Amino acid sequence: MPRASKRKAAPSTSTSVTSCDVVPPRAGKCKSRKVVDRIGSLFELYANQSLNMIDPEGIEALCSDLGVDHTNVRILMLAWKMKAEKQGYFSRDEWQRGLKELHADTISKLKKALPGLEKELMTPPKFEDFYAYAFRYCLTEERQKSVDIETVCELLNLVLGPLYRLQVDLLVKYLKVQSEYRALNMDQWLHFYRFCKEISFPDLQNYDSDQAWPVIIDNFVEWMRDKQS
Repeated sequence: MPRASKRKAAPSTSTSVTSCDVVPPRAGKCKSRKVVDRIGSLFELYANQSLNMIDPEGIEALCSDLGVDHTNVRILMLAWKMKAEKQGYFSRDEWQRGLKELHADTISKLKKALPGLEKELMTPPKFEDFYAYAFRYCLTEERQKSVDIETVCELLNLVLGPLYRLQVDLLVKYLKVQSEYRALNMDQWLHFYRFCKEISFPDLQNYDSDQAWPVIIDNFVEWMRDKQS
């Protein structure tokens, strides 16, 4: 390797030099590019290089660094923010999208952003979108339209449980003892949320079976009333 010259190098005139440190740029554009680069470097830290994606193992490592369990609802919220399409995987584009919106280019910033993300999702329109997303995220097979009862129960506890504990506890109990349904579809899932929002509980006084509720909700209400009588 040639010995480095002690002479001061002449300023470069190459048109290929684009470093923010060399060419005084528009500050915002330069800062934005650096953020994108740091988010990309963070992706590489957890990514499976052969897949060019963060896989389940990478997500577990991410959760460990964030100090949250991989079953924590905040991880599902993070997937929603990224618009992740495949359960247990984050693509590079999804990762960039989510972390840019959260203004998080380090693990420390991402960790601090999670409580704010949870607060954001407590607004009704966004929660409704997140609630529907949670079900779609569990559709792991092509053309899959329904989710098995066991997974639905876990999802209800995770997503609706913090808001409607009593309703969810009894609904999950019913789903586990009934034998008519082995899986549920999106329409049924969405009506669980509508039921929790609209129906007085546990008296069920404003429940009207003529309002086109899914049969599984009618059956749940009948089961509840039998228990109360």
